[in-house]
Amino acid sequence: MPLELIYIFFKWLILPPGSLLALLGAGLACLILGRRRPAVILISLGIAVFYALSVPAVSNRLMRFIEAPPTPESTLASAGAEAIVVLSGGFERYAPEYGADGTVDGLTLQRLRYGVHLARKLDLPILVSGGRPADAPVSLAAMMKAALEQDFGVPVRWSEDKSRDTYENAAFSARLLREDGVRRIILVTHASHMARAAKAFEAAGLEVVAAPTVFAPPESVDLLPRLSSLYDSYYALYEMAGAVWYGLRR
Repeated sequence: MPLELIYIFFKWLILPPGSLLALLGAGLACLILGRRRPAVILISLGIAVFYALSVPAVSNRLMRFIEAPPTPESTLASAGAEAIVVLSGGFERYAPEYGADGTVDGLTLQRLRYGVHLARKLDLPILVSGGRPADAPVSLAAMMKAALEQDFGVPVRWSEDKSRDTYENAAFSARLLREDGVRRIILVTHASHMARAAKAFEAAGLEVVAAPTVFAPPESVDLLPRLSSLYDSYYALYEMAGAVWYGLRR
């Protein structure tokens, strides 16, 4: 079985809702087969995991575990970086108000906003990175460039529009930057994504100054289930799975 298929199966198995469905499905199968004790254990475990991943007391800790710490602006200003690289997140599949080419999603917009803030403060050029998903009319880089230039009034010097994942974001962006003699960059992405992204860009031969954005709130004791907490837990587990996958890929 190709490594990519193993990764897809592994990701489905450990991430919600796949992991929860697997536990409940196994429990129901045991129940049908008359194995009451294993059925009760598996179904109870599925419900318990679903509850745990849905409460801020757990999701906040998961996010804190994987997040990179914030970088002071003074550190970024004195780092000697030559460019700012902003990574894509995704796009809105239905955004008729922005025309046929669509637009960036909320994750990408959060990264772009911080990239704009730093570009104005540090007077550095921007590279945007993101290929074209199968169901997108244009590349994510094209959408990011349009948002930066039309909505924020900030020019984009480089657009890397071939990548399909963070690993390729790094490899293809490094190639563009090296052509212009750029070796040290400020990398902008979510705090929860930074560790994996920084390693990929360093492996591609660039010196990376991390500029993470969007951090989880302080640790909470809130035990009331929330949909937002389930999403945060999913994203934290996704990054953990991605780190394992990149380790195998390298």
